[in-house]
Order: sequence, then structure tokens, then C-alpha cells
Amino acid sequence: MNTEQSLGILSCQPLTAQSFSPYGEVLNLFAPTHQTINQGTSGRLNLPGGLDLMGDDGQAVLAVFHALAQNPEGPCHMLERHQRGSQTFVPLTGARCRLLVALGQDQPDLRTLKCFEVTGQQGFTLHKGTWHHPLMALDKGAFLVLERQGPTEDCEIHSLPLSLRLSPL
Repeated sequence: MNTEQSLGILSCQPLTAQSFSPYGEVLNLFAPTHQTINQGTSGRLNLPGGLDLMGDDGQAVLAVFHALAQNPEGPCHMLERHQRGSQTFVPLTGARCRLLVALGQDQPDLRTLKCFEVTGQQGFTLHKGTWHHPLMALDKGAFLVLERQGPTEDCEIHSLPLSLRLSPL
């Protein structure tokens, strides 16, 4: 018998620029619009530039997260946020992930809780202050992460009142 109390099951939706706009920006890594560069040997695609990394004496840092595949249904017990900088994730190996986000000032507003399915052809930038679950990879893979690093710790954690399950794939 499962004794874990739950907030219920949250349906996940495809990641689109419009539905994700309150939380951040979608990076379509293979959008058709690009500029031909390097004497025609490369195409350049500029991605949305909503980065906010320099607050409170911060600087931009690149990291690679080597993620293991996780249970796509959770359970999820917590959310975190970064008040001093945005955070960008780009899959390097085509790994998919799920993105659980919420808005809120002092704590996550559970009425704004959304789950997005992120393809291995998309990246995303979380706005500064967006509550989110840590990376939930659906496939083992590497993610390039661009985030703020500075003298002050920038990770606030909030435990959910009950566990949350996500809809099956």
C-alpha cells in the first residue's frame, strides 16, 4: 500500500515559446532561420538573449551537467529558484527532459505549476526567480548549462507540502 500523500498528477505539455513565456524562453536549436558564415561552411542561429547573469557581483559560468535518466513520473518533493541570475540548459547529446516550473514571490504559487516536455532539439532559459525542479532528464545525457556564479550562494529550496506526480509519457 502506498502511504505517500500526493498533490495529485500534473499533466505535462509540449514546451512552446508562448506557454513557457511567464517562466523563461525556449531555445529552438534547429530553427530554420540562420545567417550563413565562415565562407558558407556554417549557419549561425542566434538564440533569444534573455540572460541575466551579472547581478550581485556575479559572472557567467559554463558547466556541463552529466544527467542520468529519471523516472518521468516523479515523485517531485521540492522546487528551487535562483534570485540573482537566469539559468540556461542546452542538451549536448539530444537528451530529453521534463521541466517543472512555478511562479511565486516568497514560495511557489502551486496554481501556476506547469510541467513541460522538452525535446532533445530544444534548450531553455529560466527567468531569474522562476521556481523549478532540478534537471529531470528522461534520457542519460549531457547538458550545457549557462548560469550565474558569484560570491553569494544563489539557490533557494522550497519543499512541497505533499509529493507531486507527473503524467506518464
